[in-house]
Amino acid sequence: MNLTPDLIIYWQLGFLKLNATIVFTWLVMLVLVVGSILITRNLSNNLQRSRWQNALEVVVITINKQIEEVGLSQPQKYIGFLGTLFLFIAVSALGTIIPGFEPPTGSLSTTAALALCVLVAVPLFGIQETGLGGYLSSYTQPTIIMLPFNIISEVSRTLALAVRLFGNMMSGAMIIAILLTITPFLFPIVMTVLGLLTGIVQAYIFFILATVYIAAATSSSKTEVQSTETS
Repeated sequence: MNLTPDLIIYWQLGFLKLNATIVFTWLVMLVLVVGSILITRNLSNNLQRSRWQNALEVVVITINKQIEEVGLSQPQKYIGFLGTLFLFIAVSALGTIIPGFEPPTGSLSTTAALALCVLVAVPLFGIQETGLGGYLSSYTQPTIIMLPFNIISEVSRTLALAVRLFGNMMSGAMIIAILLTITPFLFPIVMTVLGLLTGIVQAYIFFILATVYIAAATSSSKTEVQSTETS
């Protein structure tokens, strides 16, 4: 039993390695890209729509509502990034029902990469809303003394995102593997279903936290700019 797909090596030439993390990461991305192309190539505006289009619209509308409820009034600006995060993690979790599939989110390198995407996206969205000066000023709130603490908070919450997702995905896979060894019948099936549920929940949590961070960055920047204009 491998604790992480990083340990499963399919090909190696010197320091170059092709492990399960890379293979299944690209496989999930391929599924998402091909699936989106196939579903959206014949979109219909009337009542006669395909089941796949209906399913896609439900997902998009639900994600839009969640983004708006968190505090972002224009969810269409963020759904491309946040929706992709959710779908990648969710599809990785759903893929565990396929024998031999190794979820890339079971690797710390993958979860760290996803968290780094959030780390980069938060200031980009903040700067897009109010400009560079408005965003950077939020790090000095309520006083300039808080600058190093706000920076540390930004980095630490990114680390927490990566470790939380990695820990939950890895622990779920380990429990299922152990139960399959001990009792390879009905009980592991139940645990597999629970593992899928846990994976979807983790995708939702990661998506919501990323949305909250972006909402905090944009709202804090707006507040600073408005207070400056008022004074």
